[in-house]
Amino acid sequence: MERTDPEGHGPVRYGPPAPEPGLPVLPELADVLAAAAGRTSTPEPPGGGLVLREAAVGYWWRRGLRSRPEEVAAAPGAQPLLLALLAAHGGDVLMPRPCPAWWTPQARLLGRPAYHVPTPAECGGVPDPYALLETVRRVRAEGGTPHLLLLSVADDPTATVAPPELVREACEAAVDEGLHIVSDETWRDTLHRPHERVLLSPAEMCPDDVTVVSDLSGALAPPAWPVAVARFPATEAATARRARVLDILTALGAFVAGPVAVAAAHALGEPAPVTTRSARAAALHGQVAAAAHRAVLSAGVLARPPQAGRHLYADLGPLRARLAARGVTDSMELEDYLSVRLGSSSPGGHRFGDELGALRVRLGTAALLGATPQERLQSLDADQPLELPHVARSLSSFTSAFDELR
Repeated sequence: MERTDPEGHGPVRYGPPAPEPGLPVLPELADVLAAAAGRTSTPEPPGGGLVLREAAVGYWWRRGLRSRPEEVAAAPGAQPLLLALLAAHGGDVLMPRPCPAWWTPQARLLGRPAYHVPTPAECGGVPDPYALLETVRRVRAEGGTPHLLLLSVADDPTATVAPPELVREACEAAVDEGLHIVSDETWRDTLHRPHERVLLSPAEMCPDDVTVVSDLSGALAPPAWPVAVARFPATEAATARRARVLDILTALGAFVAGPVAVAAAHALGEPAPVTTRSARAAALHGQVAAAAHRAVLSAGVLARPPQAGRHLYADLGPLRARLAARGVTDSMELEDYLSVRLGSSSPGGHRFGDELGALRVRLGTAALLGATPQERLQSLDADQPLELPHVARSLSSFTSAFDELR
């Protein structure tokens, strides 16, 4: 079932955006962008200029992923970058269920079959290794040609972080079956408790078989300044694929805007103001997400404890009978029901690859930080943000929306 409207909007345009940061842009980044606003004579080349790519290399080196500028490509956002990657690789695509809402449309636009693989009970973002093997063999038996596995160790929509042992098992299974892995690591810098949670990139285990993608809007830059970077393996095959990706980005006109490239390079360099804001924002969203998690659990809703990102993923299946009495029988109706009560959109799980009848939603935490930029900055600066009056009011309204269903 796909939603339509009188204006003829297609289903892709109903895909929910990534969870918003809920915080004003960092003044230092705004100053860098403003200073580069007059840069109009030297546009960024396809895949990004050398300064931007070198900054991305430094970013990955600090995370244990060695790279070189000629193994990096940049694009104005993760969507065109993934589209180019899928087109350069060919073949069918496998991805976990649920998965980021913007993945499946890229495969659809290319006419590629996309197969969803169940995730284990403890986390999302990475498929269960045995289910992955079964799916690959079934697809091949039906005449398909699976070539790519998409995964996200720090996951949107489930807000979980996959344990290293699961990542290793899933990656080894994929490589043994001849799949190339695209690891979306957009949310790796949004861990709520980074000293308690180990995040292991698939590229650390299978360096020749993993392409890493990171959208800077995850933690380092505002969503309105679109830029994403990809790190390719240091192999001949990857060199050819990167060249193909650059051809596709050129054909699409998908070039990073010059001023945005300057600001992105500055953010990837991780000066103290950027890293401080990123860490404090992650901790703030972690505290608010934990409070929201307690609220939904008290109402009988299922949800994994949020570990990263700006949201949590709730399963209202246990309340199906009570929701049905209110005219809510699928995730689209649930989205409408909650958007009225929460004052913001709560995208339905069908947008993330779940079945339409599954009553799952992604609940963002940005709206709980305050209604104005001043309130949200106050939340960021507070030692005990949950005790601030505006945050307490927001959480109370959030809790009341779910208490109605108890």
